Amino acid sequence: MSKRKRKKREAVNFDVLQQIQPHAAGIDVGAEEVYVCVPPGRDEEQIRQFATFTSDLHELAAWLVGCGVETVAMESTGVYWVPLFDILESHGLEVCLVNARHLKNVAGRKSDVADCEWLYQLHTYGLLRGSFHPPDEIRTLRVLARQREMLVRYRSAHIQHMQKALEQMNLKLNYVLSDITGVTGMAIIRDILAGEHNPERLAQHRNQRCKYSEEEIAKALTGNYRREQLFTLGQAVALYDHYGQQIAAVDVELAKLYATMDPPDDSLPSTMPPQPRRSKPRKNQANFDLATSLYQISGVDLTQIDGIDALTAQVILTEVGHDVRKWPTVKHFTSWLGLCPNNAITGGKVKRRGRKKTDSRVTAALRVAAQSLARSQAALGAFYRRIKARHGAPKANVATAHKLARIIYYMLKQRVDYQDPGAEQYDEQQRQRAVRRLQKQAAKLGFTVQPALPAHA
Repeated sequence: MSKRKRKKREAVNFDVLQQIQPHAAGIDVGAEEVYVCVPPGRDEEQIRQFATFTSDLHELAAWLVGCGVETVAMESTGVYWVPLFDILESHGLEVCLVNARHLKNVAGRKSDVADCEWLYQLHTYGLLRGSFHPPDEIRTLRVLARQREMLVRYRSAHIQHMQKALEQMNLKLNYVLSDITGVTGMAIIRDILAGEHNPERLAQHRNQRCKYSEEEIAKALTGNYRREQLFTLGQAVALYDHYGQQIAAVDVELAKLYATMDPPDDSLPSTMPPQPRRSKPRKNQANFDLATSLYQISGVDLTQIDGIDALTAQVILTEVGHDVRKWPTVKHFTSWLGLCPNNAITGGKVKRRGRKKTDSRVTAALRVAAQSLARSQAALGAFYRRIKARHGAPKANVATAHKLARIIYYMLKQRVDYQDPGAEQYDEQQRQRAVRRLQKQAAKLGFTVQPALPAHA
């Protein structure tokens, strides 16, 4: 049995390692102080310490410019790097923001001074890979989009508080209503807080689309009312309403920002393409036409993709932006998202299989979108079910999220619309592929494959 030929790899000649960026500097960022290392001979002090007040950061940037520094490397430590990043950019310096996971120092040399010097050395030799950082207008949208997500999470917590208070009074409202924050549910809860505890009168708020009858709802609303639980229920409702108002305020600000942004290409049509399908409206949707706003800033309608609604598209575009040329190929893009294999290979053998760990909001949004395709009659739904049958639901979720990422990358890069072939056409393509595979295997064994003849009566 012959061994597989291994690729010949040339060893790196470290003797010829040269400085690629002679005008580089390294910065170690902290909460109260910043340490900066510049090339030797640029100033009397090669390493200086600065405070983190705004005036000190401007002094730091001016000192770097005076030392002839053109590019700066620093770690993305918490949020401490954000003001320094903006100030350095405003002074015309190129900033290389580095993920702290990608850096390793020599054991026993951990200090702020050593860190900034190590960053300087690595950046000088071009050994640092900068993290993705979108343009300023996308960063502004990202802050507001993340704020909105946070407010939605906070409001969801108070829904749980409402359910807890109702349950402790033995009011089984969540058993007879699919959503207690719907029109019927909130009308009943507000009446309870107003002092109405008669179950028959409360049940009259029933909407005609409710599954359960008024009698069943009245039975569920016969409870043990307690003063302290009514008080906590009232606070939960007040906080729920408060966060709803704050979400609406964020939507107003987002709509203003979208209106001020220019389209990526003047040749693109200003109106969205016709929508072939409309999914059920998602809870917590924006209070303005978000899909149209996203189309105007990106030139493509990502909601054409099955599983992607306007809020998911907003997560993608506010985290990535509409220009994906930062990633040379789709493989770079899916690798950045952690949606491709990250196998550990030692001695030519795979020691560990798995994906790269990531906390990307885009990855999380795509995986949620992939999960929603489990029963879809689109081609993506058929793909999900095929992978699930072979490898299980978790791998099908990742594989479908990977496919969604590839579609999004090509749509943004080539400014093209998405055309869904449908589940039937996808299944037929898979069938034809299986037939060709069987014919090829049969030919190797000296057989032929013929279609089955119809059974005679």
